[in-house]
Amino acid sequence: MEKYNVTGMSCAACQARVEKAVSAVPGVESCSVSLLTNSMGVEGSADSAAIIKAIEDAGYGASLKDEAGARDGQGNASIPNYEEELKDKETPVIKKRLIVSVILLIPLLYVSMGHMLWDWPLPGFMDGNHIGMGIYEMLLSAAIMVVNQKFFISGFRGLIHRAPNMDTLVALGSAASFIYSVYAVYAMTLAQLAGDGDRVMALMNDFYFESAAMILTLITVGKLLESISKGRTTDALKDLMKLAPKTATVIRDGKEQLVPIEQVKIGDRFAVRAGENIPVDGIVVEGNGAVNESALTGESIPVDKNAGDTISAATTNESGYMVCEATRVGRDTTLSQIIQMVSDAAATKAPIAKIADKVSGVFVPVVIAIAMVTFIIWMLVGQTFGYALARAISVLVISCPCALGLATPVAIMVGNGMGARHGIMFKTAVSLEETGKIQIVALDKTGTITKGEPKVIGFFEAEGVEDIDLLRAAFAIENKSEHPLAKAIVEYGLELSEEPAEVTDFKTVSGNGLMAKLDGQMVYGGNYQFVSENVQIPDYAKSLAEELSEKGETPLFFGQEKGFLGIISVADVIKEDSDVAIKELKNLGIHVVMLTGDNERTAKTIAEDVGVDEVIAGVKPDGKEAVIKKLQKFGKVAMVGDGINDAPALTRADMGIAIGAGTDVAIDAADVVLMKSRISDVVAAIRLSRATLRNIHENLFWAFFYNIIGVPLAAGAYIHAFGWTLNPMFGAAAMSLSSFCVVTNALRLNLFDPFNKGNDRPLKNSLGHEPLLIKEDNNKMEITVKGMMCQHCEAHVKEALEKISGVEEAVANHEANLVTLKTSAEVSEADLKAAVEGAGYEFCGVK
Repeated sequence: MEKYNVTGMSCAACQARVEKAVSAVPGVESCSVSLLTNSMGVEGSADSAAIIKAIEDAGYGASLKDEAGARDGQGNASIPNYEEELKDKETPVIKKRLIVSVILLIPLLYVSMGHMLWDWPLPGFMDGNHIGMGIYEMLLSAAIMVVNQKFFISGFRGLIHRAPNMDTLVALGSAASFIYSVYAVYAMTLAQLAGDGDRVMALMNDFYFESAAMILTLITVGKLLESISKGRTTDALKDLMKLAPKTATVIRDGKEQLVPIEQVKIGDRFAVRAGENIPVDGIVVEGNGAVNESALTGESIPVDKNAGDTISAATTNESGYMVCEATRVGRDTTLSQIIQMVSDAAATKAPIAKIADKVSGVFVPVVIAIAMVTFIIWMLVGQTFGYALARAISVLVISCPCALGLATPVAIMVGNGMGARHGIMFKTAVSLEETGKIQIVALDKTGTITKGEPKVIGFFEAEGVEDIDLLRAAFAIENKSEHPLAKAIVEYGLELSEEPAEVTDFKTVSGNGLMAKLDGQMVYGGNYQFVSENVQIPDYAKSLAEELSEKGETPLFFGQEKGFLGIISVADVIKEDSDVAIKELKNLGIHVVMLTGDNERTAKTIAEDVGVDEVIAGVKPDGKEAVIKKLQKFGKVAMVGDGINDAPALTRADMGIAIGAGTDVAIDAADVVLMKSRISDVVAAIRLSRATLRNIHENLFWAFFYNIIGVPLAAGAYIHAFGWTLNPMFGAAAMSLSSFCVVTNALRLNLFDPFNKGNDRPLKNSLGHEPLLIKEDNNKMEITVKGMMCQHCEAHVKEALEKISGVEEAVANHEANLVTLKTSAEVSEADLKAAVEGAGYEFCGVK
């Protein structure tokens, strides 16, 4: 996506005009203009010069933003000047205009209202000099119009280009008031020459100079309030930027040097002391520290960092000293990517914004037409020219397309900022809106519901054996293995500050276990089949192992020449917040499904522990995508995952949600990225999305309601029924406040707590918690296979059977000697037998 700065836009009508002009350029696939940030995102192959020309031809200014992928001379990502991009340049200019306008307006109102209504005294040369008073008011109001010439330049330029905007309404209303008042001054001079004093006095009531000036001043007040409020929508990003260091302590030639952050290159080593912010992303190579990552993840508890651990820019080293190597700098750092993600979301449009866009595109011409019709009708019913003009001007200045144009983008920007504060990244405005509409959440098991790292769950020593002896033997031989289950035992031993004993004659028996010589004796570790061939295992141990397997744990047997040592059970541990988060998802009316490639027994154990509605086990990576496709028949589906194998499912789902600690592929494929690897943030993302959508609905209601009520009131539609009328100055004040109210309402989102479950409400279209995918028996068959000893055996059998034409999926269970097949066509028993025996196992027939 190429990004552009767009200048000269004043309301949603301008936004619609720019989008229409750019969309007509050959090669433009999509275009999204943001009134909030005065920016535009364009996708397609169109030349940037042609796009800029189209915008200029439409009456606006444009320039190409700095390329997101810009590189310096050494190939490193350049440092983005986000602070300059987000700097509030508009508010100071508007403030100066307002101050000058108010200074000029006060003496104007003193004469036009103070003297005329309340008989306040005037200087002697002006007292009774009605023509002099008219000239005095004309000069002051003209000065105010010159100060606020922006409205007239933009407004009449829009008319010339046949694209009237909000400034056009203001300019027409103010200009009409001024021109008619100037006419009244000249008419007074003619009446004075004719000696008609009564006519001179009567014409004083036709002065609208104060209206012309007050309209501009009040609109400027509204613009200032709106500008200040719009500036606050980016507070979350500004807070992040303040944390980014301007310098780094780089180590060159063995010496520490303080250099500007722009000079840090990939591969540079830099030092970080306690209390300092980390300048760029990197890896710790020496030392250690406790790093506060709350700026990026929202997690306030410091994370211990040691050699080999990754660190991110804008986080703070609270204690310790670290020497790190830079791995990502400039635009490639995590901080810059977060800012870029939020910025991109602001440059895109939520589907609901299309409602306002359609209205905004015709809003201003319709209002001008209503104003003309209002003037004609009041003239036809016998009212004075001045009265009819006042009603028409009121219609022009009370109508507010800005409120419509701002209703969606301000809420999207604040919602994105809130997400960024809590480590929840919505990539687009669409993802922010649609996340709250999700009806089904499919959760990957490993790394999402569980930690994805096997942990030691229990020690079961044999009779007469000390636990220290069991651990010593297991730690010694498993320390030589790279298997994930071995890693769990090694980590457990290290946590107890144990040192692994030295072993000799180490040997791995693939898919079965390990053996080595410890203290002159052979020690064995692995599955029941392997260890029992070398050590006599009592029956109670075998029964215990079956019980552990029923609970989803993997029992590892250990023995030595002297006899059986015991069992260590290992399992993938459920994350601390998984069960609570899944319960909260269900309370939100969401149907929760767990997907896993594990066998059905283990999957069901995990599913029961965390309370999901439905579990689908033995699913291959491409099978996950197929499951998502099936679930989409029932409603909107979100897929939550962290691995490369989740990427197809993340892309297929209506909303892909990636766990931040996962792979880059998964993060790239997702619509929402959770910086913290926990399911509770999925719940928070849904709550925040719903709150943002609710806020948008409130804003749109206010914008439409205001115009539906205000325009007829200004036109005088309620005069005969209720006696209600509207002065043009009050119309201008109402117009100013409407946009301010919309932006202020959006800022209320800053007070929303996405982790508070107090206001949770189920979806109206909830699918309930009964299983959605009904398993059909007519495409399933079960076969008995002997010789499978572990999950690796299961994988071999599974792979062999799934190569057979007609077999969609094979789920093996080595403990039950059973393989369940899902078929799409008839499969012969001979083919099944050949595949099983070819893999090295015994085929015992179809059940």
